[in-house]
Amino acid sequence: MSNSIPHALLSNFLGTAPVWYKKAIIAFLFLNPVCLMVLGPFVTGWLLIAEFIFTLAMALKCYPLQPGGLLAIQAVIMGMTSTEAVFNEAIANIEVIFLLIFMVAGIYFMKDLLLYVFTKILIKVKSKMALSLLFSLVAAILSAFLDALTVTAVLISVSVGFYTIYHKVASGKPVTHEHDHNSDKSLHEYHREDLDKFRAFLRSLMMHGAVGTALGGVCTLVGEPQNLLIAKVAGWEFIEFFVRMMPVTMPVLVAGLLTVIVLEATGWFGYGEKLPAEVRSILENVDAEHDAKRTQRQRATLFIQAAVAVFLVVALALHLAAVGVIGLTVIVLLTAMNGVIEEHQIGKSFEEGLPFTALLVVFFAIVAVIHEQHLFNPVIAAVLEMDEAVQPGMFFIANGVLSAISDNVFVATVYINEVKQAFDAGTISREHFELLAISINTGTNLPSVATPNGQAAFLFLLTSALAPLIRLSYGRMVLMALPYTIVLSIVGYLGVSYLL
Repeated sequence: MSNSIPHALLSNFLGTAPVWYKKAIIAFLFLNPVCLMVLGPFVTGWLLIAEFIFTLAMALKCYPLQPGGLLAIQAVIMGMTSTEAVFNEAIANIEVIFLLIFMVAGIYFMKDLLLYVFTKILIKVKSKMALSLLFSLVAAILSAFLDALTVTAVLISVSVGFYTIYHKVASGKPVTHEHDHNSDKSLHEYHREDLDKFRAFLRSLMMHGAVGTALGGVCTLVGEPQNLLIAKVAGWEFIEFFVRMMPVTMPVLVAGLLTVIVLEATGWFGYGEKLPAEVRSILENVDAEHDAKRTQRQRATLFIQAAVAVFLVVALALHLAAVGVIGLTVIVLLTAMNGVIEEHQIGKSFEEGLPFTALLVVFFAIVAVIHEQHLFNPVIAAVLEMDEAVQPGMFFIANGVLSAISDNVFVATVYINEVKQAFDAGTISREHFELLAISINTGTNLPSVATPNGQAAFLFLLTSALAPLIRLSYGRMVLMALPYTIVLSIVGYLGVSYLL
């Protein structure tokens, strides 16, 4: 009996996470106080950062909120920061929190329109290369004005819907061992071959679309959470942010779209598979049936969503209000005009953004430790002592490497605040501060496509219900992202170093 209670406690701790991971987190929690007493707060602070990055890197084993949150709570208890400092960090970044709470929820009520648009693209465009370009470009444009997580969620919904339709129809056909006149394959083998090709087709489209969210997300103030955070510190509004990023983001966008063409033309890295003719026929028939059954009320819903989408773009471009307030306005307009008046219906829209919002506040706790213990001062000082001409490129590389293995929001938060402190202290000029802010934004957005750890949209795709259906594993995602990682990193670095 004496052994059962500790065993049960370990079983409950972090739920279904692997036992080795649970033991690692427990070891961290015991190690930190000892390190604080023996080596002092500076070394312990860096150990805490390494442990937190470990929880981000292991996000597929356990969502980082719980283990990262335990580390943050321990840091407060050990006196490495205070609850006031954590609160002040959160208040200083309230616009980012509002973005995640209200804008993501607002776009939830626009999903019908987005699903309709992507469905028509998939059905109407016959060329795989043109389709891939459109998926990437539309995802980029949408992500520039919406949240990349929401756009990815729409892509996932579209793909799951089409996969389900085909699988249901194919499974409903009589599977016999009668042979085709021109082949030795059975009907069952034909279905299996079509299914495997369809999976490869959807995998490539999803990866093109996911990278597209990064291509568009880097361009504007609302594309990624860290963009708004950087813009707030730098004092940039929507149009100014877009214009300042253009020398880097536009060449990167062109390079990304050219990469789509090369990958589809060559079939390298798992791309290039076309939609099987039988699958296309099934999907076209079902889509036609849906169009025929669409009611006037459903058409009116799409019209309202399109009108609110136009308002959203105009409101963001003209900076009519804080981004979160615009998101809340979208919620009110769409729910009021489309008859969504029950509390539980509205509550569902917040499920997607709130877990990451909570994790972001944990980020701020770690950032508070970094500030209070001045952990990044030596690193920032070393980079700022280099020749000013190479500093933007060095910041791009440093942010890119860290973002690929941890989380780009966390990395951007740390670096932009440290650079701002250097500017406030008079170490760097305003012009140079703005160059470094551009480097931080592009550095955290572009090389981070290397792994699912760096891009929240990638991680969302990998942990979705779609991933096992289309056989998209962690390793396969890294491999398929590799050509994009190389191209975007090189073009981004050149843009930061020579075009700004």
